Amino acid sequence: MRKYALEIAIGFVPVLILFLIFIGENVLPILFFGILGFAVFYSMRSKGKLTALPSRKRLPATKAAPFSFDQIGGQERAKQELVEALDFLVRQEEIAKLGIRPLKGILLYGPPGTGKTLLAKAAAHYTDSIYLTASGSEFVEMYVGVGAGRVRDLFKEARTKANKAGKSNAVIFIDEIEVIGGKRDGGQQREYDQTLNQLLTEMDGIHANESPRILLIAATNRKEMLDSALLRPGRFDRHIGVDLPDKKGRLHILNIHAKNKPISDSVDMERIAAESFGFSGAQLESVMNEAAIYAMRENSGTIEEKHLSMAIDKVMMGEKTDREGTKEERERVALHELGHAITAELIRPGSVSQVALSPRGQALGYVRHNPQQDRYLYTTSFLHGQIMIALGGAAAEEIFYGNRSTGSRGDFEQSISIVKTLVESGLTELGIIDSSMMTPEAWARINRTILDELMIRTKSLLEEKREVFTHSLHTLLREETLSGNEFRILLDRYSAA
Repeated sequence: MRKYALEIAIGFVPVLILFLIFIGENVLPILFFGILGFAVFYSMRSKGKLTALPSRKRLPATKAAPFSFDQIGGQERAKQELVEALDFLVRQEEIAKLGIRPLKGILLYGPPGTGKTLLAKAAAHYTDSIYLTASGSEFVEMYVGVGAGRVRDLFKEARTKANKAGKSNAVIFIDEIEVIGGKRDGGQQREYDQTLNQLLTEMDGIHANESPRILLIAATNRKEMLDSALLRPGRFDRHIGVDLPDKKGRLHILNIHAKNKPISDSVDMERIAAESFGFSGAQLESVMNEAAIYAMRENSGTIEEKHLSMAIDKVMMGEKTDREGTKEERERVALHELGHAITAELIRPGSVSQVALSPRGQALGYVRHNPQQDRYLYTTSFLHGQIMIALGGAAAEEIFYGNRSTGSRGDFEQSISIVKTLVESGLTELGIIDSSMMTPEAWARINRTILDELMIRTKSLLEEKREVFTHSLHTLLREETLSGNEFRILLDRYSAA
C-alpha cells in the first residue's frame, strides 16, 4: 500500500478539491498552502536536505580469481614492494611480536596499462582475501550523501563477505581514486568532499586487532591530484610506483602473452622487446594479439617476426589506410620522410630500420628506428640530436620547396616537448630555473632560440646530401618501402658521388 501512496494522493486531491467547490467551500486557502508546501518540499529535496534519495547501487564485489604475481610481467620492483607490504597481513603473529602496525592502505600509481589492477588481484590471492572492486566514478552522484553512503556500504560489505566466507582478510580495490580523493580547495562544501571525508573516516576505523582485517588498495595515474590527508601515513602507508617496463620486463610480458600462441621458432623475442621501447603491458598484450590477427589474415600457421613488427607499427601509429594523395603530395611526403631518415643516419649511424611511404593512422609516411639501448638519463647533445631528427622532415621540405606543410605539426610538437625537458632540467642558457615562473613570452623566446639554431644545423647537414634525396626519392616512390639496409646502401653510394 505504501508503494502506491503517491499515486493515490495524486488521484485523491483533485477529487477532494472538486467536491469542496461543489458544496460551496472556499478552496483558495487550501490551494495556496498546498502550492507553498510543494515548493518548500521541492526546494529542500533539490538541496539534498531530505532523506528521499535514489536507491544506492550495489558495488561490484567478487571473490578474486586465482591470479598470482607470477602471471604479471615487467614489474619486479613493484611486486617486491607490494609483497613486503602484504606480508603484514600474512605473517600476523610475527608482526604482533615486533609491535608492527599492519598497513591500512596501499597506493599504486603510474601510467595507464602498467598492471595496477592486476597487482591488486594478485594481492588478494596472495593474502587469501575476499576481493571487492569499485571505480572512483561509482561514488559520484548529484545528490549529496549518496557517495558517502556507498563508501560505508563498501566497507560493510567487505566485512560481511569475509565473515561469510570464513576469511580473515578482505582487500578493497578502488580504481581512479583521484575522482573522489582530489585535493579540497576549502571552498563550498561539495559531494566529492563528503565522499572523501567518509573514506578518510572508514580508513581511520581500520584497527590492527579487528577481524576480518581490511586492506584498501587504490590506483591512479594522477597522484599529484590527490588530497594530502589521503596520502599521509596511517591511511595510504605505502606508495608504490608502477612504471613502464624496461627491456627485460617487456620480454617477460611478451613471453607471458605468447604462451597460448603458435610462435615461429625463428622469432627473436628479445629483438621485439627492444623494438617496443616505451610500451606498457597493455600495449604489449595488444602487439601479440594483433600479430596473431596478421598471421590469420595470411593463413599462416605460426606467428612470424614480420607479423610482430607489423603489430608494433599498428599499436604505435594505427592501421594502414587507403588514402591516396596526389603525385605532388606523395613526392612531398617522400622527401619529408627521407629528411628524417638521412638526419637520423648522420647523427646516429645505423639507427634507421625502415622508411615507409604507406599511410598509417594519421601519418602519411613514417620512419622506423632500430631499437636503442634503454636510456633514462639524457645529455644536452643527445636531446639536441633528437630535435634535429624531428626537424629533418620540415628542413627537407624547405630545401626542395621553399616552404613547409601541415605534415610537420607532430614533429614540431615533439621538438617543443624536448625543449621543455631541456629547460626544466637546467640544460639551456637560462640555467637552473623554476619553469612555473616562465611567462608565455619567455617560453616562446627560448623555443625560437633553440629550434631556429637547430633547424639551421639540420638544413646544413641535408644540403650536403641533395644527391641522396634525388636518387632515393625515385626508389621510395616506386617501392613505397625501403629497409634500413637498402636505405644505407643508397646513402653510402650517393654520398660518395
